[in-house]
Amino acid sequence: METGGQVDGRRVRGDATRRKVAREAAMIATTHGLDSITVGTLAAATGVSKSGILTVFGNREAIQVAAVVEARNIYREAVLAKVYEAAPGAPRLRALIESWVDYLRAGVFPGGCFIAATSAEYGRRDGPVADEVRKLKRGWLALLETELTAAGSPNPAVDAFKIDAFLNAGNTRREVFADDAELLCAKELAMNVVDQLPSG
Repeated sequence: METGGQVDGRRVRGDATRRKVAREAAMIATTHGLDSITVGTLAAATGVSKSGILTVFGNREAIQVAAVVEARNIYREAVLAKVYEAAPGAPRLRALIESWVDYLRAGVFPGGCFIAATSAEYGRRDGPVADEVRKLKRGWLALLETELTAAGSPNPAVDAFKIDAFLNAGNTRREVFADDAELLCAKELAMNVVDQLPSG
């Protein structure tokens, strides 16, 4: 009969395996897409056996969902962690744009922005993976709209569209041309949207 400690130890190991595999899957998704994720590829990349991966996740779709959830955790750590130190509205928007650009330049994901990569891949699909991708994108847009509202934007949805469009274009061009100048141009354009706000 197993003791509570043994059960807890197994759970801790399972959680560590889940996080390790999900994080690697999120990395792969930015360069090769969520659809490219396989148990074999993850086993080779992480050193976790195929049976170990399947024991934790059950199937490939569960791994893909976990990759999106882990990407959200990474995003919170890399982009949002210090943003809320800034005052709501224009100061926080500037901090958010700065932090987002820094996260790309730091190479947190090998293929640029996770949200941009997976939104293009899963934008017209249905199912649990697509739902998580949409949830991630909606969360980003909702954050922009909340801060734009606080900054006095007369149309937060339109201004969020502009900022998101500029940053996405900067991400795409940086990935295609391997040039930070494209990203910095996008940053300036996004900042201009903030500068034109009533409290900008």
